[in-house]
Amino acid sequence: MISASAFLESLKNEGFKFFTGVPCSFLTPIINRVIDDPGLRYVSASSEGEAVAIASGAWLSGRQTVFMCQNSGLGNAVNPLTSLNYPFRIPTLVLISRRGGPGLEDEPQHELMGEITPKILDTIKVLHAPFPKCENDIANAITIAREQMNSYQLPFAFIMNKDDVMEYKREAQSAVGTPVGSVEDKLDGMIPSRYAALERMLSVVPENAAIIATTGKCGRELFTITDREQHFYQVGSMGCGVAMGLGCALNSKRPIIVLDGDGGALMKLGALATVGADGPKHLIHIVLDNGTYDSTGGQPTNSINTDFAAIAVACGYPHGYRCDGLLGFGTALASALGMPGPHLIHLKIEPGSRSNLGRPTIRPVNVARRFRAFLTEG
Repeated sequence: MISASAFLESLKNEGFKFFTGVPCSFLTPIINRVIDDPGLRYVSASSEGEAVAIASGAWLSGRQTVFMCQNSGLGNAVNPLTSLNYPFRIPTLVLISRRGGPGLEDEPQHELMGEITPKILDTIKVLHAPFPKCENDIANAITIAREQMNSYQLPFAFIMNKDDVMEYKREAQSAVGTPVGSVEDKLDGMIPSRYAALERMLSVVPENAAIIATTGKCGRELFTITDREQHFYQVGSMGCGVAMGLGCALNSKRPIIVLDGDGGALMKLGALATVGADGPKHLIHIVLDNGTYDSTGGQPTNSINTDFAAIAVACGYPHGYRCDGLLGFGTALASALGMPGPHLIHLKIEPGSRSNLGRPTIRPVNVARRFRAFLTEG
């Protein structure tokens, strides 16, 4: 058994200072100690997949990151680990607690996952090792993990068992409320295409802004209009756009623009609460809402009655905007660029896209490296 302080001190020595995840009782000592350390940052995520995306955004901004979850949440993290971290070669250190491990009496819902946790990690090509058992082993274990991540540019996991870490308790903390923001209507009734909306956005945002485009036709159209080093085209990890943007915004001073879709925003709606709680002032979240899953044939989403701007404000965004035309969209975007955020702009757009639409021709790993260089330069 080791102390959380000893483990975290070795992590800090290796440059790991940004943590995110979803709590587990096995992980409690480490999470509590991270929260109490002013030199470390912990972002509490609403889902494990969201946490993976937050860590990925932080890595793209130059940080060494740690993602923490219980093994029951590993299933939620498989999508971004395989469709974001793997193709873009984004490493993160994973601390995964193993409920239902061999010889451990546990709740029935942990039985199967406890048995297959290492097999799942093997299948998704996440190298792993047991969590260090004594303090003399910590530094070497972390050095090996760091070397593996540097070599393969992929996540590496420590599998933690019950009582691997000594108990660490925090003093009771009171919750702090966020003032309710406001929603503005910027309506002119001329619903645009996504392509036209992207052109308008590019005409307004400054050259130093980084842009993350959600998976599907949004990234493909942005690439068709223009390809720049500050563009990140998510080719997978649906729903993870704003979580990645949050990770970037918490670790970079550049404006961060996230281009989301209604389907993606609905998939991980809890991420809006995470953004609202952490409050990055230079994050602008744009939801391009055509009411369909455009990339898969135009099946309807459930956004018809969804007021994304009002939801964002209720989650702690200071500003939300409803738009249904390019004039209002441009006005909302200029307003968002001129005052502290985070902001959400909900723009209604037409279904469909340009015919014979191409795809980004740059390999994901190269997209990630040039994007990281852009965020960390200067």
